[in-house]
Amino acid sequence: MNELLVKVAQAVHVLNHDAQSSNRVAANQWLVQFQKTEAAWEIATSLLTSSSDPIISSNFEVEFFAAQILRRKIQKEGYHLQLGAKGSLLNSLLLAARRFSLGPPQLLTQICLALSALVLRAVEHKMPIEQFFSSLNKLQSQENGNTAVLEMLTVLPEEVVEDKSGDCRIDARSRCQFTRELLSHTPNVLEFLLLQSEQSLENGLRLEEKNKKILRCLLSWVRVGCFSEIHPSALPTHPLLNFVFNSLQVSTSFDVSIEVLIELVCRYEGLPQVLLSRIRYMKEILLLPALKSRDEKVIGGFACLMSEVGQAAPAMIAEASPEALMLADALLSCVSFPSEDWEIPDSTLQFWCSLASYLFGLDLGKAESTKVVLEVFSTIFLTLLDSLLLRAQVDDTVCIVNNGAFIIPDGLIQFRTNLEELLVDICQLLGPSIYVQKLLNDRWTTSNSSIPWVDVETRLFALNLVSETVMQDGPPPSFSIIMQLVTILCSTSPGELKGLLPFVYKSLADVVGSYSRWISLVPDNIRTLLIFCASGIKESICTTACSSALRKLCEGCPSMIHEPQNLEVLIWIGEDFEKGILSFEEEAELVSAITFTLNSVPNKQLRKSSLARLLSSSYGAIEKLIDAEDPHSLVRNPAAYTLTMSFAIRALYRIGVILRHLGISCSSDQADDGTTLVLLGMLWPLLENLFSSPHMENGSLSAAACRALSEAIHSSGQHYHLLLPKILDCLSANFLLFQNHECYIRTAAVVIEEFGYREEYGTLCINTFERFTSAASVTALNSSYICDQEPDLAEAYTNFVSSFIRFCPKDVVACSGSLLEISFQKATICCTALHRGAALAAMSCMSCFLETCLSSLLQSSASVSEGSLSAVMIHVLSRSGEGLVSNVICTLLGVSAMSRVHKSATILQQLAAVCCLSERTSLMAVLSWNSLCGWLHSTVQTLPPEYLRLGEAETLIPLWLNALASAASDYLASKTSDDALIDHGHMQGQGGRTLKRIIRDFADSRRNFSEPS
Repeated sequence: MNELLVKVAQAVHVLNHDAQSSNRVAANQWLVQFQKTEAAWEIATSLLTSSSDPIISSNFEVEFFAAQILRRKIQKEGYHLQLGAKGSLLNSLLLAARRFSLGPPQLLTQICLALSALVLRAVEHKMPIEQFFSSLNKLQSQENGNTAVLEMLTVLPEEVVEDKSGDCRIDARSRCQFTRELLSHTPNVLEFLLLQSEQSLENGLRLEEKNKKILRCLLSWVRVGCFSEIHPSALPTHPLLNFVFNSLQVSTSFDVSIEVLIELVCRYEGLPQVLLSRIRYMKEILLLPALKSRDEKVIGGFACLMSEVGQAAPAMIAEASPEALMLADALLSCVSFPSEDWEIPDSTLQFWCSLASYLFGLDLGKAESTKVVLEVFSTIFLTLLDSLLLRAQVDDTVCIVNNGAFIIPDGLIQFRTNLEELLVDICQLLGPSIYVQKLLNDRWTTSNSSIPWVDVETRLFALNLVSETVMQDGPPPSFSIIMQLVTILCSTSPGELKGLLPFVYKSLADVVGSYSRWISLVPDNIRTLLIFCASGIKESICTTACSSALRKLCEGCPSMIHEPQNLEVLIWIGEDFEKGILSFEEEAELVSAITFTLNSVPNKQLRKSSLARLLSSSYGAIEKLIDAEDPHSLVRNPAAYTLTMSFAIRALYRIGVILRHLGISCSSDQADDGTTLVLLGMLWPLLENLFSSPHMENGSLSAAACRALSEAIHSSGQHYHLLLPKILDCLSANFLLFQNHECYIRTAAVVIEEFGYREEYGTLCINTFERFTSAASVTALNSSYICDQEPDLAEAYTNFVSSFIRFCPKDVVACSGSLLEISFQKATICCTALHRGAALAAMSCMSCFLETCLSSLLQSSASVSEGSLSAVMIHVLSRSGEGLVSNVICTLLGVSAMSRVHKSATILQQLAAVCCLSERTSLMAVLSWNSLCGWLHSTVQTLPPEYLRLGEAETLIPLWLNALASAASDYLASKTSDDALIDHGHMQGQGGRTLKRIIRDFADSRRNFSEPS
């Protein structure tokens, strides 16, 4: 025992003080293992209760560790302790609490936490807290016992309400019982706290510490609801409330006193009125001296408390009594106080929002006094607006200068973000016209003195936040001052945009974007606004705001930009895209907006030339890459090659965006006047050269080129059909060269969707299908593991197969029987992948195959000719059906099964329908209902035993077969009946719904199994 005591003390010392990390790790591991032993109970208890141990001298670290051990072991193992052991442990912990009642305080807290944990796990006692209070009464009568009792009474309510150990065995019902037991002792506890507050000690510092402990204890009991049993009329005069008020004047107890009062305000309706009645006292005694001495702790605490008062009772503040107005004035002082951070003004925002919301609800026609109240508070909110603008300023007193650039502190950014709700409320309360007039100041631009950019930026920021409110109000205010600022900043050279000016530029751009619909009503403003946005895009801080403003100008008033000089600015912006200033998303949005504007130009020739010029810089970037030497010879200058490659990739994405927008325009009411054809005629030769270049080894370039080609095909209608052989040859050849670039297969699927129906291209489509299928990477898709390694390839290939089956003529599909079989088998394999996208694409491919087979069979006679689509697909299913059934059931095993239930049920319903329908044809010997029965039997019999309950196989097969038969009947009835009322479709008939429910239950009961290999 003594040896183990020494070993524990040594391990704790090594853990806390040894210089070698390996020694500390070893000590920690030993102590962790020690905590799990039975001996830990006795050792830890001994360390806490032996006041004069001859082996181990008193040591805080060792004793603190012992208290932690007991707390943790009680939380984990306390339920299993024998009744006698629990009683002995309770007495030992009470003894330890008395022993360390005078400190150290952290150790006493740990001991009390252990005591609380033990009490809550005394399940053999019907009222454990009741018995524990008896023990506390005994402890109170001992020397220094009151201090230990005070700490115990502080900790216990917190543990009763919320056990942070995460012990789920103490359920909500037990906690409610514990809380009731606890609150039954409220009168005694409050009397004990009051008695302690009246006792004085000779040492003034000790008295302050004791009062702080009393307040902490009171806070714990307030949070658990100790005053709920006291009549509301008695609470304002309760002696403990006076004790809390008096403690506000003591620096060491101020924080806890504020917490107590805030908790009381939130819980008891009468408290806000009590605090409001004392506002004059609190303002004169606390706030004014704190403002004078710049005591941020007192100012912040006062602001939090008064804000809670206002939020708890906004109606009381809205009465505009002298006390209410004094409270509002006091909070205005807190808001305008120049604190080092923004927590103080931020803490008052919800007070003002609550008050404004209440004032909105007042009935103006009800009483003249209501109008007076609104007038009074309008003045207050105007003053508040000034204070908020002052605190929201971005100037050199709050910003960090880094190489000439300002960095706004996170606290200020968050404060400005939080201002939005309140500024909208102020705007609504004052009225948008007064709000805008308050913010916009003509003296900025007419005064001979320099413009106060700090003030300008803040007011622009506040104007932008309320744009929706102002725009809804109408009519538009005068924005001449905004245009004057735009003109001034437009004339500022890039070298002068330093320090704060970029932030001003950004805020002004935000305002231009938000109010673009009104600002652009004056035609003379358009060119200046375009130049302003174009110039700002080049500045990193302003890029997003200026690009957004430009986009809104283009989308909101395209007809105003049709003047040639305005179009020149847009094209100039488009030429600057090559510099890569914007992100892909911002660039795409802006290109789309510019294309929208250019494409709406009434003059056809001007429209064509403008769009061609917009594309010319992108074409130039691609040509520069094509004309470059072999990339392998540029090793000596990789940076230049990387930059050229990056510009070309972005150019291809821009081309794709432009073509997509043109395609949308052509498909809408706008008639295609040949503009798209002209642009496409310029694009294909460029893409053809690019596809044949060695640069296509770059995956990002391949993806961008394929995307541009896809958009071109979508937007061209049938203009590209003559180029189809070249396009498919390029795509298939490049995929064989770069088989990790599945984008070629995706683009080929787009080509098939657009042109596959044309019979003259049937052989070409089959050849493309064959080249993809024969590729080594596609051939390797023979297991779910490989599919998960190459999910994008699996998804692209199965989607291509779906497009081929769906869009190519029946004769063309029928001629590709061997390819269909290979691809169908790969789809049945890929559907078992863990990757959701790859698996669902494969299942969609299987469903597409089955749907096409069913449609073909329904259109065929009883005698199916050899070589027809129906015959080819039936033969494929006869050889692949077992794998289909096996793999579809495999997808229903494991955690990812539930997302695949619907597609699995659809596939099985379609397969059952095909088997039923095949029995009515000359191919019955090839595929019949018996085929499906055999496949299901084989699959269930070969399932690993852990996936089936005892005897489940015997009941599962007939259950599924009955459901499949019913679902197949529903499906065939829906396809052959002329009555739309019974057009059930997939899963809609009773049989289909039953099948889906059975499959869902099967998957749900096995989702906790490990995934099948």
